[in-house]
Amino acid sequence: MKLNLKNLSQLPAPVERPAYQATSTTQGIVHIGVGGFHRAHQAFYTDRLMNRGEGLDWAICGAGLRAEDRKARDDLAGQDYLFTLVELADTPDTEVRVIAAITGMLLAEDDPQALIAKLADPATRIVSLTITEGAYCIDDSSGEFMAHLPLIQHDLVHPDAPRSVFGFLCAALARRRAAGVAPFTVMSCDNLPHNGAVARKALLAFAALGEDQALHDWIAANVSFPNAMVDRITPMTSNAHRLALHDQHGIDDAWPVVCEPFVQWVLEDKFSNGRPAWEKVGVQFTDDVTPYEAMKIKLLNGSHLALTYLGTLAGHEFVHETMNDPLIVDYIRQYMDLDVTPQLAPVPGIDLSDYKATLIQRFSNQKIADQLQRVCSDGSSKFPKFTVPTIDRLIADGKPLDRAALVVAAWALYLQQPADVRAYTIVDPRADFCRELVSDDAKLTERLLGVEEIFGKTIAQSTEFAAAFERQLRNLRTLGVQGTLHALRGNGR
Repeated sequence: MKLNLKNLSQLPAPVERPAYQATSTTQGIVHIGVGGFHRAHQAFYTDRLMNRGEGLDWAICGAGLRAEDRKARDDLAGQDYLFTLVELADTPDTEVRVIAAITGMLLAEDDPQALIAKLADPATRIVSLTITEGAYCIDDSSGEFMAHLPLIQHDLVHPDAPRSVFGFLCAALARRRAAGVAPFTVMSCDNLPHNGAVARKALLAFAALGEDQALHDWIAANVSFPNAMVDRITPMTSNAHRLALHDQHGIDDAWPVVCEPFVQWVLEDKFSNGRPAWEKVGVQFTDDVTPYEAMKIKLLNGSHLALTYLGTLAGHEFVHETMNDPLIVDYIRQYMDLDVTPQLAPVPGIDLSDYKATLIQRFSNQKIADQLQRVCSDGSSKFPKFTVPTIDRLIADGKPLDRAALVVAAWALYLQQPADVRAYTIVDPRADFCRELVSDDAKLTERLLGVEEIFGKTIAQSTEFAAAFERQLRNLRTLGVQGTLHALRGNGR
């Protein structure tokens, strides 16, 4: 059965259907970057609220700035913007739900003025983002906005036909200011530290480059940028997922989303123009997201990165296969317990021991079949956020470095793509640059660790870390993953 509004009432009983009419909602949110995570997270929470008969004026209009967003728009539009969310757990029960919180999508490529008008519409009160870390155009080493990027330079010259997210936001906010309309809140849902502060920094830096300094000052004074901690493992939708949905539930969905049952959203309650009552459906609002953010980024994302390159080098395809290896599980537990946890401040309402045990369970979920390639992607952007701060602190405190050095060594060998490992594709905007860094073994340590925008300054200056890195890289090459982990456990480092 084709998924659409006409067929919604005919879906089989186990499939949960919206308790509201999508046609009776009002779009109060524009979300830039509709993908699997947004649909399994923010749209999921918004749908839960609407199913209570509340928040019907907070429906979501998607927005796509990239050429590849066209297929997403076409797939969703072909089924009245409905999609199926499938929660996968290591139990016989699988929750399947149709979500109707997204009610339209605009493509910048088709009509940039239409998107600017939508953002400027007084009904739009929140603009949310999942645009990936790199799209914020902040240099990881200097912390400065990269104004030289061609995309940014284009938008400065052509403010009425922007291509970047900041060009669109500024154009819309300029219209709202001129019309006396209150600004929208810019709400980042990307997985990076202090995501709201990063969005604010980038937008203000872009606005400062324009001719209207008063617009910059108005944004600084009136637009809110709440920080958020977001969490839900959401693998890429595969053809197997679509076929399983068809075979098990009789639903023909061009773009379903699969995810784990676990979901978390901790959000600062700083909104300039109202917000949905998401706290009624499980969102935790706080004055300061920092401790939650540090816990998640250092423990979950840092551990994910620690296991993903080792798993790939060991010949695995999925995260759960990697977690079937007791040596890797033991390594991850020690990394979390000995290297990361001592660096964390207390997290209100969270028992860190329970949280870490839950992470092991989540990583081990075989039903989710999370691809290592997905977690491996964009390593050059992930290391500065998820791993380097932990290493810097270990160096500063004079702590053992080998466990953390193994994370970097595994990435270095992964970039070299050893011939004896199953074939894989390196997915990274800077893939060629990264491969070049490890192309000469004689200069590898100096060239790789010396890249300041990835590893900062502390690591490059630490002879102890360089020695630990070379030790672990040598072990991986001569002993393999299993032998390296045996040696690491045996020497107590």
